[in-house]
Amino acid sequence: MGRRKGRDISGWLVVDKPAGVTSTAVVNKVRWALDARKAGHAGTLDPAATGVLAVALGEATKTVPYITDALKCYRFAVRLGTATNTDDAEGEVIATSAARPSDEDIRAALAAFRGEIVQVPPQFSAVKVEGERAYALARAGEEMELAARPLWVESLEMVARPDADTVELEMVCGKGGYVRSVARDLGQALGCLGHVLRLRREWSGPFDAADGVTFGTIEAEAKTAALAARLLPLEAGLSDLPELKVSAEGAARLKNGNPGTVLASDLDWGEEAWASFQGRAVAVGVYRSGELHPSRVFNL
Repeated sequence: MGRRKGRDISGWLVVDKPAGVTSTAVVNKVRWALDARKAGHAGTLDPAATGVLAVALGEATKTVPYITDALKCYRFAVRLGTATNTDDAEGEVIATSAARPSDEDIRAALAAFRGEIVQVPPQFSAVKVEGERAYALARAGEEMELAARPLWVESLEMVARPDADTVELEMVCGKGGYVRSVARDLGQALGCLGHVLRLRREWSGPFDAADGVTFGTIEAEAKTAALAARLLPLEAGLSDLPELKVSAEGAARLKNGNPGTVLASDLDWGEEAWASFQGRAVAVGVYRSGELHPSRVFNL
C-alpha cells in the first residue's frame, strides 16, 4: 500500500457542520482543504444534524478519545404525534397519534431521562449486528433486536413549545447517546409518539459550534494559510485532563515510551494526565509516584 499523500499537519479544526452532509464528508473536505495526511473526527453527527464537529489532524487524532468521552450539548426539536422508521424526519411514518401532552406532562416525563439511563439505538444507526451496520440491514427491510446501551444524561430540559405538535429540548449527555432514541422513547412515554424534527450539537467538550468554521469558509480558504491559521493546537483536545510539566530529560524519556519524571504534581496515584515541555504536549499517561507512564506519545 502506498504512503498517503499530504502534509504532516497537527491540530483541531472546529467545523459548524451543515445539514445534508455526512461526518465523513466533512473530514474529507477538511483534509483536502488543508492538504493534511491524516484526519479524523470526534463523534459522528447524523447527515441531517448540524453543529459542532471537531476534526482532528495529524497527531491530534491521538486525542480524539478524550473529546469523544467528554460531555456534549444537543438542542433538538421533537415532532409529537408521529413515529418514523428512522426516528427522525428523514424516515417513513409508521404510526400516528392524536394525543398531545401538556407542557407539565412533558416536564414530568423528562425526569425519567436524566441520570444513568439505558436506551436502544435506532434501527437506522451505525451499530454493528453480526458484522453488518444496522442501517444497512434496516434498509434491506430487516428488523433487529438491538441491545440497550447505558447513557449518562447530565441534564434534559424543555426550552420551548412552539406549538402543540412541537417541543424543543436541550440535553447534555455523555458518550454514545442517540438523540433520536430519546425523542422516540419520550414520545412513547407520553403516549403520543415522537421523532426528531431537527438537531444541533451546540458544544462538544471544549469545542463550541459558535466558534466553528462553516463549509463556505473551508471552500473559500482551501489550500491557503488563512485556513491553516484557524487550527487550534493539539493541546485543545486535552483540556479535560490535568497538565504535568516535565524537563527536557523527562520529555526525552516519554518520547521514547518510557516513564518520565514530572516537575511537580498533586495528582493521586493512577490518575490520567498529559505531560508538557515548553508548552507543547509530549504524552498522555498515568501518574505514578512522581512519574508519568505514557500510553500515547506525540511526535510534534
